[in-house]
Amino acid sequence: MTRQAKTQTWELRLYVAGQTPKSLAAIANLKKICEQHLAGRYRIEVIDVLEDRQSAREDGILAIPTLVRKLPRPARKIVGDLSDTKRVLLGLSLRPKK
Repeated sequence: MTRQAKTQTWELRLYVAGQTPKSLAAIANLKKICEQHLAGRYRIEVIDVLEDRQSAREDGILAIPTLVRKLPRPARKIVGDLSDTKRVLLGLSLRPKK
């Protein structure tokens, strides 16, 4: 992770479909990971594709739930409920805290 990525605010967009158990799990898992690894340096935007299909189209979302890292660039996508913390950290290019 670059020095800039360590200090800038991370912008994350999580696409879900309503209040399904998988969507709720993804939201909870993302918040937990962010608090543990990006405390005070992140912003999460949750988008329900049932209400906002245009944003999903613009980001090329094909599966739900999907996490999109908007910043720091480059953008990255992770599909699933985000329960595998190691996989999420790897997908976000974050190193686990020791």
